[in-house]
Amino acid sequence: MIGTIVNTGAVVVGGLIGLMFNGKLPERYITIFFQAIGLFTLYLGVSLALKAEQVFYVVLALILGSLSGEALKLETRLEHLSELLKARFKLKGDRFTEGLLTAFLLYCMGSLTVLGAVTEGMGGGPDILLIKSLMDGVSSIALASALGIGVVFSAIPLVIYQGGLTLVSMYFGDFIPQEIITDMSSVGGVLLIGLAISILEIKKIRVINMLPSLVVIVLLLLFLPHL
Repeated sequence: MIGTIVNTGAVVVGGLIGLMFNGKLPERYITIFFQAIGLFTLYLGVSLALKAEQVFYVVLALILGSLSGEALKLETRLEHLSELLKARFKLKGDRFTEGLLTAFLLYCMGSLTVLGAVTEGMGGGPDILLIKSLMDGVSSIALASALGIGVVFSAIPLVIYQGGLTLVSMYFGDFIPQEIITDMSSVGGVLLIGLAISILEIKKIRVINMLPSLVVIVLLLLFLPHL
């Protein structure tokens, strides 16, 4: 869990540094920043999505997972939860929810998250997550400067998701085929493409409602024959 602890700390520290610049940057700098982040997120998502080995199951997982998330109204519930956090801690800023959800998706959907958590959980050391920590820390400075304190609070779902993957890998890592890691990252890549489309303001994609796809792809690959 060392990697996840360091990663979480990097996001918090980077976010706090970024808050010092929040509201002080001209709008044109914030706009170009999000365009750059959106394009990079699109590139990262495409590169991950193209690595899918079981394409049919990836598509099926996205469909079933998205329908499940829509039925559960995950995005609405998470937005409500973030608003409760905002009220509970008397936080200011109109973009709290956007900052929390955007940062969480960026920090958790990449292949480094899955690969790093699984590697550490299986005894391979935290090196991958330490590299990810540096990247996330720098990113959180920029994100928090634009979106506010919600970026700092994204550390909460980060530690739950990434730490959970590490713990699962500690106990079940020997039974996790590389194919599952690859296709799980591929599903995450598609979700990143959706996030990029939202960041670039092309169209609002309900990416949060698609998160169950990450669980569905694992179940499909574990219990159905490979094609």
